[in-house]
Amino acid sequence: MSWESNFVISVVYTSWWHAICFNHIKIEKNTDQQEYMSKEKIQEDETTQQEVEETEKAAQEIESEQELESEKDEKDIRIEELENELASTKDSLLRKAAELDNVRKRVQRERVQLFEEAKAGALEDFMPIADDLIRTLKAAEESKIENSFLEGVQLVADKFKNVLEKHGVERIDETGVPFDVNLHDAMMKQAAPDEDTDSDVVLQILENGYKIGNRTIRHAKVIVSE
Repeated sequence: MSWESNFVISVVYTSWWHAICFNHIKIEKNTDQQEYMSKEKIQEDETTQQEVEETEKAAQEIESEQELESEKDEKDIRIEELENELASTKDSLLRKAAELDNVRKRVQRERVQLFEEAKAGALEDFMPIADDLIRTLKAAEESKIENSFLEGVQLVADKFKNVLEKHGVERIDETGVPFDVNLHDAMMKQAAPDEDTDSDVVLQILENGYKIGNRTIRHAKVIVSE
């Protein structure tokens, strides 16, 4: 073969080989690119999956927090309701205790009042006897009566006086004091014995009065100045 033929064959072979190498390189490059793209895709998928998981986890955490907040709110509401019920019950019990105490005090006052009224009624029955004894002693002072008899009457009168004082009974028998409608019953008026005596002053006791504390059992019958 001539050198020209060999040269042509050599050029053709070289071109063929270059084509094969280029195609191989291109294939490898394409393969590398595909592998790189595949890795990127995998990484993107993994990143996306991780983001999804993180998002789901965050959503779950938010939901859990909301549930906890909801439960806390419900507990707070229940606690407030129980506190209100406790306060209402306490207030009701205090009111009932106050009412019971008021009833107890009222019953005690009524009991004391009934006792005082019964005592006053019983003592009032003895007052005319005490008055009679006092009048008897005054009348005896102007009469000739044996001293032994007067001493006996005086002894009985003193016993009556002691019994009345023991039960807190006071005699209303003062003269020269201002007239008091709570203590005196004016039977008549007469002129004052002197200029120094004011109007409405007790001049004479016609019948003794009696009182227990601030309560008048019997008003004294009196004569007052004009």
